[in-house]
Amino acid sequence: MVVVGAGQAGLAITACLQRRGIRPLLLEQQRIGHAWEQQRWDSFCLVTPNWQCRLPDFPYDGADPEGFMGRAEIVDYLRRFASQLQPDVREGVSVSRLGRHGSGYRLSTTEGEIDADQVVIATGGYHRPKRHPQAERLPASVLQLDARQYRNPAQLPPGPVLVVGSGQSGAQIAEDLHLAGRRVHLSVGSAPRSPRRYRGKDVVDWLDRMGYYAMPISEHADPRAVRGKTNHYLTGRDGGREIDLRQRALEGMVLHGRLVELGPDQIEFSADLAANLDQADAVYSRIRTSIDAWIAREGIDAPAEPGYCPCWEPPAGHPTRLDLANEPLAAVIWCTGYGSDFSWIDVPVFDGRGAPAHERGISPSAGLYFLGLPWLHTWGSGRFCGVAEDAEYLAEAIRLRHQWRDASQERLECTALLGS
Repeated sequence: MVVVGAGQAGLAITACLQRRGIRPLLLEQQRIGHAWEQQRWDSFCLVTPNWQCRLPDFPYDGADPEGFMGRAEIVDYLRRFASQLQPDVREGVSVSRLGRHGSGYRLSTTEGEIDADQVVIATGGYHRPKRHPQAERLPASVLQLDARQYRNPAQLPPGPVLVVGSGQSGAQIAEDLHLAGRRVHLSVGSAPRSPRRYRGKDVVDWLDRMGYYAMPISEHADPRAVRGKTNHYLTGRDGGREIDLRQRALEGMVLHGRLVELGPDQIEFSADLAANLDQADAVYSRIRTSIDAWIAREGIDAPAEPGYCPCWEPPAGHPTRLDLANEPLAAVIWCTGYGSDFSWIDVPVFDGRGAPAHERGISPSAGLYFLGLPWLHTWGSGRFCGVAEDAEYLAEAIRLRHQWRDASQERLECTALLGS
């Protein structure tokens, strides 16, 4: 039994399997906690409260359940979980190919070939950073980084910075630079935004009580669209707060619409900034309205709050072009998402878009499973709050298959003995 990946998903399934008497071999390309430690910026925080960190038999045990763990605390939490498990883990081992072998699987790794009757792929779904196809047309003097390469404002050369993408990473990195006094241009896309606190509680608390996070993706009207949605932007920084890009614009952050074209002399943006801000605010208001309705239905006594009123609108004739001669950029930070890369898996378990085909993590190929994917089963599937439930489900499926294989082997041995 092999688990590929030792992040929260790989460790969670390991915990659930060990509880069932199955001790898997855990393969980790880097070191446990590597992505959290090396691919997040210095001021990074969770956007969900600490109480939602509930890995199997290892819930958050700190002094601030309503707070938001920073990068170092997340790494410590994950490594303490691993220390408690004492898993059979090999760090620094890469898997270059996974294919069928007999009734099981063979993994080609940097430590040789490993055969397994069952395999769990727990490498997540964010592998390759995306950039605009014209990114190479920017001047060579402009430093280009992906979100996972950004650390802090001092890392960048002096001068204005363009952040492309207004999802969670883009909005938070743009704020990080803005709060450090840098001149920031932000290309705003269709990402929605969320309230932080509303009517006396963190919005995550309300949505958790409302059952939103436990709702299976199969119950959503359009599961494919749900899986493709950008995360709502807000932050856990400074104890947790909202991100209102309109307020940042009043403070000097320069907002643009979606990036259209790049060149050595100028950058063109779509004239959709106002529409994108309005769309984000509409989602923000719908979340508040859904909470209002639930509070009313449940008869809960919660303080009322006034409705949201936009504090800034893009002025008429808001420019859609950034002239690099007048304002040479020091850097561009690409926060335009990540694609998955499962090209090393040589088993026909993918759909026409290259995404894993599965039913709650169980693939069409017997004994091959996926865990930790965004929306694998619920909103929390790729997060600290929901991966344990998915891991329990898969661990039981694995146990039953082990039991079936053992029983089948026992029957074969009995048949051979009787035949002799």
